[in-house]
Amino acid sequence: MDPRDYYDRMSLGYELERHHGYHKFLDDSEVACIADLARGAEVLEVGCGTGLILRRLAPLAKRVVGVDLSEKMLERARERGFEVVQADATKLPFADASFDLAVSFKVLPHVEAVGTALLEMARVVRPGGAVVAEFYNRHSLRWLLKRLKSPSSVAQGVVDSDVYTRYDTLSEAVAYLPPDLKLVRWHGIRVALPAAALMNPPVLGPLLAFKERMLSRTPLARLAGFLILVAQRT
Repeated sequence: MDPRDYYDRMSLGYELERHHGYHKFLDDSEVACIADLARGAEVLEVGCGTGLILRRLAPLAKRVVGVDLSEKMLERARERGFEVVQADATKLPFADASFDLAVSFKVLPHVEAVGTALLEMARVVRPGGAVVAEFYNRHSLRWLLKRLKSPSSVAQGVVDSDVYTRYDTLSEAVAYLPPDLKLVRWHGIRVALPAAALMNPPVLGPLLAFKERMLSRTPLARLAGFLILVAQRT
């Protein structure tokens, strides 16, 4: 399926499960990993969707801008008052060195030309700024569960296997970084959670979220389902 069509269809019910449980934990965890970089910065989010990450970054940053392939997703982001542009991750419509920080969560694993996307993110960041790129980890419980399960519905007539998805190891993800990006740290999210739905119950959910936050600070983070690379623009 054409990626733009896939995400336009997905937008219809995208936020139904995004404000609680697992998805809230994931979004909160991603922003927590980069809060220090976002404070007082001009930030670009590549693949901003409906603006849920932008909403978390806005109180920290000097300015937030989003781009996304899906116009339907962007309609909701605009309703929230955010400055957003429809664009492909591999062709960002911004001048060189326009931002202090460029981030992308849950998007680059669905971009076949990931190297080009990272080159573009690096291009629009000022020297000394940072690029934050999230990848799906092939050395994870999440990858194994995805391999074993049947395709999941994401919208009427659309399943998650309808879109290109790539899983990388940590070393493979680092190898995608262009020469002008130097890895300074990385983070792992969702280390041992066997099923996202387990985070939905009001008591069990917070306990599992606490456990996951603790595991992310250990060497087991290498086995996390989501790997976040933080690289500095030289």
